[in-house]
Parts: sequence; C-alpha cells; structure tokens
Amino acid sequence: MKDNIDLIIFGAQGDLSKRKLFPALYRLDKAELLPDNLRIAAIARHDMTTVTYLKQIMESIQDGINDAEWDRKVWMRFQRRVYYIKIDFSQKKQFGYLADWMEKNRRAIFYLATPPDLYGSICKHMEGSGCIFEGTSIVLEKPIGHDLISSKEVNDAVGKYFDEKDIYRIDHYLGKETVQNLLALRFANRIISSQWDNTCIDHIQITAAETLGIEGRWSYYDKVGQLRDMFQNHLLQLLCMVAMEPPNSLSSDEIRAEKIKLLRALRPIGIDKVDEYVVRGQYTNGWIDGKPVLGYLEEEGAEKSSSNNETFVAIKVEIDNWRWAGVPFYMRTGKRMNAKHTEIVIVYKDSSHSIFSGKKEDSSNKLVIRLQPNEGIELEMISKKHSLRERLSTEKRVLNLDFNELESDKRIVDAYELLFLELIKGDQRLFVSREEIESSWDWCDQIIEAWNKNKSQTRKYSAGSGGPAKAEVLIEGDGRSWHGQ
Repeated sequence: MKDNIDLIIFGAQGDLSKRKLFPALYRLDKAELLPDNLRIAAIARHDMTTVTYLKQIMESIQDGINDAEWDRKVWMRFQRRVYYIKIDFSQKKQFGYLADWMEKNRRAIFYLATPPDLYGSICKHMEGSGCIFEGTSIVLEKPIGHDLISSKEVNDAVGKYFDEKDIYRIDHYLGKETVQNLLALRFANRIISSQWDNTCIDHIQITAAETLGIEGRWSYYDKVGQLRDMFQNHLLQLLCMVAMEPPNSLSSDEIRAEKIKLLRALRPIGIDKVDEYVVRGQYTNGWIDGKPVLGYLEEEGAEKSSSNNETFVAIKVEIDNWRWAGVPFYMRTGKRMNAKHTEIVIVYKDSSHSIFSGKKEDSSNKLVIRLQPNEGIELEMISKKHSLRERLSTEKRVLNLDFNELESDKRIVDAYELLFLELIKGDQRLFVSREEIESSWDWCDQIIEAWNKNKSQTRKYSAGSGGPAKAEVLIEGDGRSWHGQ
C-alpha cells in the first residue's frame, strides 16, 4: 500500500495507547496491512527522546501479544514509523513542533486518546498552528460528554474545526468480530432474517458482565456510574445492531440511518416506570475466583463512606415499532459479577402446539451470540434423545460455531485492528455518528432525571454474584429468566 498517511496519536503515554493502540498497529504491520508510507507521531507532554519512548512501546507490545506473535524484523520495520513529539496540550506554541513535522501533501489522521474535556482546546491549538488542512480527519474516544448537553458541547467544539464526515467516534464494541458478524447473520441468512421479529421472537437479552471493579478510578467513576459508562454507549450500540431494520446497503450512511431510527423508537422510561423497569445496583464485599474482594465503598481511592452511584444496571427496554412491538429487551451490565461475559441471547417463542413430552422450559430455541470471552455463536435446538428406552423423548442440543476453533495460525482480530483499517480506508461504517450519540444521551438522561426525582436507591449485591435480586425479579416477573441461571 502506497498511501501517504500521518497518524498522530495524542495521549501516547496513556493506558489506551500502550495497551491497545500500539499492539494493534504492530499486528497490522506484521500482517502487511499498513500503508508502506504511514508515519506515526506519538504526542505526549513527557520529556523524552524517540528512542526512550520506543523502548516503552516495545515492552507494551510484547505484554499485549502472544510470544509467538513477536517478530524482531517486524519490530525493526515498525519502529522506523514512530516519532515522539513532546507537547504540553495547554501550550499553543508547542503545537508548532507538530506542524513542523507534518507535510501537507500527506493525509493526516489525528487520534485523540485523551480526556474529552481536552478535545476542543487541542483542536483550537492545531488550527492556530496550521496543522489542520484539507482531508484531515480526527478520531474521538468515548466518553463524548456525560449527558446530552455536555455531549453537544464536545461535538460543537470539535465541529468548529472538522466537518462531520471527517470525525470518527470510537465505540470499540463495533470493531468486535462477532458484532460485525451480526450483519452477516441477520441479513445474509434467509432462515434467520425471516424469523427476526415479534412473530417468532419472545424476548432478547443483552448482558455485559465484568469481574473487575473500579481499578483505581473511584473518583472518576463515582461521578459517572454504569449507565453512563457502559449502557449509553456499548449496550445501546449492541441493541442497534440487533434490532435495527435492514439497511439498503452496507454503506455507513445507510447503517447509521437505521440505527438512529431505532434509537428514536426506544420507549422513554419516566418517573412512573423507572423503578419498575430499571434496577440500580452497587456491589459490596464478596469473593471472586476464591479470593476476597472489597466492596465499592471500600475500594482504593474511595472518597465517601456512602454513595448512591450504581455499579450495576438492568433495564427492560421496549421498542415502539412494527417489528418489535410486544418484544421486551432485557439488558444488564455490572462490575464485580460472577463471570466476565458479554452475550446477546435471542429467545424464540415456543411452538404453538407440541406433540412431544418434556419440560416446557426446555422447549424454547435460543440463539446465543458470544462477544467475550470466547467469541462465537450457539443455536440451542430440540433433538430426539438417542435412546432405545425413551423412543420419542427430546433433549436440548447445541450447535456451536466457536470462533476460537480455527486453524492454528489464525486468531480473532482485536477490535482496534479492524477500526484502524477502516480509518485508513476512510470508511465510517464502524464509527458512531453525532446523531446516534445524542439520541442515546437523550434516552438515558430521562432515566437519570427520573432516578433523581424519585430518589431511586441502589440495591446491594455481593461481589461475585449475578447482581441484585431485584434484577431477577425484573425478568422473572414476566415469566422469564436470565440465560444460564
């Protein structure tokens, strides 16, 4: 590939850059998928040489990949792409160092791996230093604001200097292989697409559970909570991929248009319904993997002896359109859960008349889409038992498409690898539009406002459990149960 591209990463000393961005770029270089003439400028405020920075990045890459993936020759090629530039983001004059490094005959991609409150000032200083010119793009990491108003402020600040077509907003869930496979699963298979509506589907579950806690981010997290941190972005994007109408094509505009329509069709949850449809939880001390763990209020950095901030949220979501009328979506996400897993479960309606004996709870077909830890798709089906004694008895069997069961020289690509490739191509399909973000915030803000007016309290749950008991009631009250429980 001969494209002349400059990738400029702000926040190059941050955890995201070291843990995700540079390992992804190294892997792409090893696969010979990076343009031959791509240069990488690593921008941070620390005073160091490029040689010193490269030593740090080499260690980060080696920590982030398998031993078999490390190739000294690839690293020698990759390191020649990287330049370290010291810039204090608050000092406009120092952006001149970046302007001197850039060349206007090359396409520039700015990647802001920084707190969002710096986005506006960085863009302003880049404009004032002559770093922004025709064809320049910018990449924004979440969170984009903490509510609708602040989201608009961040987007407005960046929009002063970049056209919407040149702004790439990251939600790394959209880069996951299984999420991408949702498009193929839904729209390339007649047997699936013909049954993807309220005539065949009873309900849908979406779960994103973590065993980790706050990980030293207590001060930040206590101002945010799980609804803002996970639900507003990751889970609502998964909901869009599952529930949106078929786009006319795979173009970014068509896909985004359908996601926006879906977000606007979400039934608002106001004061009268919030305590019935939404469960807030906060973990207390408990056990995970046989080891004791502290509760949220005892975590390192805890600044309060009491807090109503949620570390868990479960919501019964309803969509007001023809396809999904009457189909509830049960969605949950939490920290310090009993297992780390992210999955989408499509539960089909029972047969209207069964001629086979057996337990009713074993009669439903389920399509399980696993995003982590083991990416893959499972279809739970009813099959006759292989038995001479039980001639026509049935049992549930699983058809398993495990993405990890691949050839030995293959692996599931990291989400950031795919996102970088789309960036280089200039394709917005895997990135989130401003309208999507603002529609998501608008819906979530109503829940937060209802919480505040109702003074809704968090329900306690032990670390290492499946969440608050009220989350079980949320789904069991409708005669259903969470998958795997």
